[in-house]
Amino acid sequence: MNDSIKRKIQRLPQSPGVYFFKNKTGKILYIGKASSIKDRVRSYFTLDLEEARSPWLARMSADVYSIGFEKTDSVLEALLLEARLIKKYQPAFNSREKDDKSFNYVLITKEKFPVIRLIREKEFAVKKDDISALHTFGPFPQGGLLKEALNTIRKIFPFRDEKCVVSKEKGNLSSRPCFSRQIRLCPGTCTGEVSALEYRKTVGNIRLFFQGRKREVIKRLEKDRDRFSKKREFEKAAEVQRKIRALEHIRDASLLNSPLFERGPERTTEKEKDKDINFRIEAYDVAHTSGSFVVGVFSVVEGGSLKKSEYRKFRIKDNPAVDDTGSLKELIRRRIGHSEWKTPDLIVVDGAVAQMNAALSVLKKTQKNIPVVAVSKDKNHRPHRYHGEKTFIEKYKKEIVLANMEAHRFAVSYHRKLREKF
Repeated sequence: MNDSIKRKIQRLPQSPGVYFFKNKTGKILYIGKASSIKDRVRSYFTLDLEEARSPWLARMSADVYSIGFEKTDSVLEALLLEARLIKKYQPAFNSREKDDKSFNYVLITKEKFPVIRLIREKEFAVKKDDISALHTFGPFPQGGLLKEALNTIRKIFPFRDEKCVVSKEKGNLSSRPCFSRQIRLCPGTCTGEVSALEYRKTVGNIRLFFQGRKREVIKRLEKDRDRFSKKREFEKAAEVQRKIRALEHIRDASLLNSPLFERGPERTTEKEKDKDINFRIEAYDVAHTSGSFVVGVFSVVEGGSLKKSEYRKFRIKDNPAVDDTGSLKELIRRRIGHSEWKTPDLIVVDGAVAQMNAALSVLKKTQKNIPVVAVSKDKNHRPHRYHGEKTFIEKYKKEIVLANMEAHRFAVSYHRKLREKF
């Protein structure tokens, strides 16, 4: 690292935001996001680039003459800002990073009660004439992070998804609520609880947030809060105030903890280089509703990458009641019974020591010598503590978290689809 770059890095803030590398002519080479701008940028210049990263990235770093940045209040807003800046400047090295992969977009449909959904660039290109879009936002390089971001936004501003069938009349509370409504992520467009005007205001706030106009959203909400207070509609005023607080203190720890968030273009550390590229991790999770519709799944991470084609799902048969460890044992026993499937090098379970021991007991009975790691979550469902052999936890921590998150997502998705059939 030369002295000029060192001085530039020293002036960078240790806060969330977006950084961009420029060459001598001022052209932007690459745009990235970070939870700490200074730490992330420093990482590009402290490794042996030729050995630790791809040759094209080494060439890019060699061309960096100046470093710009823009701070944000949260990592969520850094993710959204990154997409806006990539769209505006279209840096060559951001496009190179994707190669033949497809960027992701957020689509707001053009209808009375708009749906907000994710769409791949290739899908959008093929269906462009068939899609009536009110707004699109992107490109977003990482679909997994975008899903997490939408989940965070949806907790503040519940919106309609594709599975929510709009009620034909307002106040028709006899309509069956969609699953998202049951878990308070849909405002009730399926049951007629919200008018088209009210829902358009929600969609408008989401649109402004994606455009980086959070302060404007907060001002709009403050006016709504004051109006409800004057009308003595205190419950509505309190709900609006909750949204204001949520925007001012965005809880985006799921993004911050994601192993995908800090991933730059083809960056490989020395620790990662010595990993076996075929090392296979399988993560197991169980989902149910008070003992009903009990399902089990496992996700697969191999060589640090998701292998979705090898995910599997099961209907739990022996433990119809609420017995998570019993269901987990059945899940692992049935999975191990498939000798035609590749054997995992590490098993990850959701829970604590009890779940880890349950998995180990099954493996012992089936004479399988496979290490197990359990991931405990805090009240916000973030990885909090790891149980098992420390050598595996230290070496594969990012992959363990990724596999665990994917198993949970896959289990919830399968459980939801199963419930909707009945």
